Amino acid sequence: MPAAPRERAPIGFLALAGLAAAFFVLPLVGLVVRTPWASALADLSAPAVIDALRLSMITSLGATAISVVLGVPLAWVYARVEFPGKLVLRALTTLPMVLPPVVGGIALLVAFGRRGVFGEPLFDLFGLRLPFSTAGVIVAETFVAMPFLVLTVEAALRSMDRRYEDAARTLGASRVRVFRTVTLPLVGPAIGAGMVLCWARALGEFGATITFAGNFRGETQTLPLAAYLALEQNVDTAVLLGLTLLGISLVVLVALRDRYLRAV
Repeated sequence: MPAAPRERAPIGFLALAGLAAAFFVLPLVGLVVRTPWASALADLSAPAVIDALRLSMITSLGATAISVVLGVPLAWVYARVEFPGKLVLRALTTLPMVLPPVVGGIALLVAFGRRGVFGEPLFDLFGLRLPFSTAGVIVAETFVAMPFLVLTVEAALRSMDRRYEDAARTLGASRVRVFRTVTLPLVGPAIGAGMVLCWARALGEFGATITFAGNFRGETQTLPLAAYLALEQNVDTAVLLGLTLLGISLVVLVALRDRYLRAV
């Protein structure tokens, strides 16, 4: 089959597209140019940065794990089950993707705070205190990151060929076995892509974290919060931390290529 001829873009479109690309690229170039390369290793080896990086990895991986355990079943329900109010519930559970993170943090605080609607009973009955703790960071990151996994997996479940599942059931396989041996392998790449997106979003979370968990070194101060604090004390360190987060995000996007766009 002959390849489709290349379309010549109008000059005006090329100019506007170039302007749009420059709008995104120039701030990133500024980060690279302003990065203090001579002291980069020393700055990244500072105890506060190491603590923030360690905490960021722990909390982001914890948020990703929780998102997989809870998000994959939720995505399956959205893709396969019809029930009243489904559209509203789906909108509510994906709302954190567009909700201002600070608003999400406030919502978590009034729900799970020490005197929150659900936080007070949790503390009185189980002694569980989420705000201003490492567990609170994981909760905040899960709240804002899980929708990325849910939408990615739901799209894959909707688009997969269900005849394989039907064939397995006609051969006597139980629902659990069909899900484990047929469904999961078929949507495995989507789950992987959703996990990476979820992890990257959790790693870069700022607003909900600082609102719900605070900014305490070694306990709730993740890398984005450390970058924010450094901006008030040492701009060079803030630039370096920003470039570090940028590099991680860039690697994630390049690795995923267009999988996420195809999924949603």
